[in-house]
Amino acid sequence: MVRSDARENRARILAAAREALAADGSTSMNQIAQRAGVGAGTLYRNFPTRESLVLAVYQDEVVRIVGTVPDLLARMPPLEALRHWTTGLVEAMRRKHGLGDALGPGAHQTITEQSYGPVIAAITELLDAGKEDGSIRVDADPGDFLQLTGALWRAASSPEDRAPHMLALILDGLRTHR
Repeated sequence: MVRSDARENRARILAAAREALAADGSTSMNQIAQRAGVGAGTLYRNFPTRESLVLAVYQDEVVRIVGTVPDLLARMPPLEALRHWTTGLVEAMRRKHGLGDALGPGAHQTITEQSYGPVIAAITELLDAGKEDGSIRVDADPGDFLQLTGALWRAASSPEDRAPHMLALILDGLRTHR
């Protein structure tokens, strides 16, 4: 059982690291500790290496994104929930690329391996809800959808963000045509 103050410290460290590393991938561990309001010992006790901290930030983000699916499906039709969820995923992936400078190639592979399953499960849940209500084609595949949406977070975001238009085209292709 982890003490409540230890859980709070860990959460503050993750929040501070997410902000700091997204703004500047070369932010030092000491700067992150200061930003989180903890000592270096507390930071290193929770995250012994910079890479372990960055991996935890990624994992925390994946858990947060995947966890939004049930609420979205409770509040909106499946196709709209998928649009909203994918927009959040695109934003997170764009932030991830900002964090990417802080990782080596092995860590990138670890992130991909750890996040693929939960992200595919979330997409499956969204697509299945649309298949069930008849709004999404029965042959829609979660892996295909993830591959297509990969282009969204790599799309230029200035001078005009192309991702919303591209997402509309992808979602239109998923619709059942009656």
